[in-house]
Amino acid sequence: MNDQTVINMSANKKPKVTIKDIARLAGVSTTSVSFAFNDPNRIGKETVQKILEVADELGYVPNPIARSMTTGKTGTLGILLPQPLHEMLSNPFLLDFLEGVGETCTADGYSLMLVPPLRGSIKRAIEYAAVDGFITLGLESEKSTMVLIRQRGVPFVTVDSDPVEGVPAVNVDDEVGAEALMNYILGEGHTKIAIVGIRSGKEGRYQEYVGTLRNRLDGYERALKSKGLDFSSPGIQLIESDSTTLSGGRSIFTKLCSAKKQPTAVISMSDIIAVGFIEQAKIDGYEIPDKYSISGFDDLSIARLISPPLTTVAQPIRLKGKTAADILVQLIQGENVPLKTILKTELVIRESVKKRT
Repeated sequence: MNDQTVINMSANKKPKVTIKDIARLAGVSTTSVSFAFNDPNRIGKETVQKILEVADELGYVPNPIARSMTTGKTGTLGILLPQPLHEMLSNPFLLDFLEGVGETCTADGYSLMLVPPLRGSIKRAIEYAAVDGFITLGLESEKSTMVLIRQRGVPFVTVDSDPVEGVPAVNVDDEVGAEALMNYILGEGHTKIAIVGIRSGKEGRYQEYVGTLRNRLDGYERALKSKGLDFSSPGIQLIESDSTTLSGGRSIFTKLCSAKKQPTAVISMSDIIAVGFIEQAKIDGYEIPDKYSISGFDDLSIARLISPPLTTVAQPIRLKGKTAADILVQLIQGENVPLKTILKTELVIRESVKKRT
């Protein structure tokens, strides 16, 4: 496109329609026009209908920024993410969660904004996100983060985090699910077990785990102790994936395959890591579960489709998203909400775990 083309386009551009134009043709005040778009209950239905018809004839398009300044609302829910967007979107967990949140958005007339760290900063992301409230997903309950959200003056709901006083929290019974899975692995005769954690920045300092990771670790540990084992037992090892992605799972397989301390079973805190693990085993010419028994946590659709199908702990991901969004909308509307919601998990046994003889 050359400069002349731009000039011609500018010359043909129609004057912008304003609320004054609408008010004049509809025979009402500009205040009534503003009410028709932002708070229609304050004027009669017939007046609203007349104003909207005139606006439609003129081709009027409301300015969303001006509207939000008038109403104090953006009509948007924000999901505050702990990791970069490209990494989060590579895990089908987020897509399932968004499906649940989206159901509420559709029903209640909200848009949705994904809010990852902005240039590596959660603080900056919170400050710049134009939303009416946040769902925090998998964020540690750091005081500074919660203070920042409160300073924004918007409501929020935490998901997959330790509860914060006075803030609604939606979680699943991670500890119960993890304990059931470890009991099953032990019952199949495995005592050489590698537990693969989700990246926390605290690898090697597992006693500092919080939130979901802490709860799952507690569940594994309780099952181990029932058999006279713990994390310091010779056959038990804890490692972290560098990312909650297929690539992270492939890296874990490569690391374990070359390790001196060989497990017979691998318990992953995430299905997508377990699936990547299985894929790398196939690439390297190994059979699962002959080489390693492997299990996950989530019960994503891919867990049923991978070969062999993945033994895992099922959690209601879509319901978790919908529940969190429902509670957030209720908060925005000034309603009372439950502060603690715990959803159930379920052990799902498939072919990726082999009995140790």
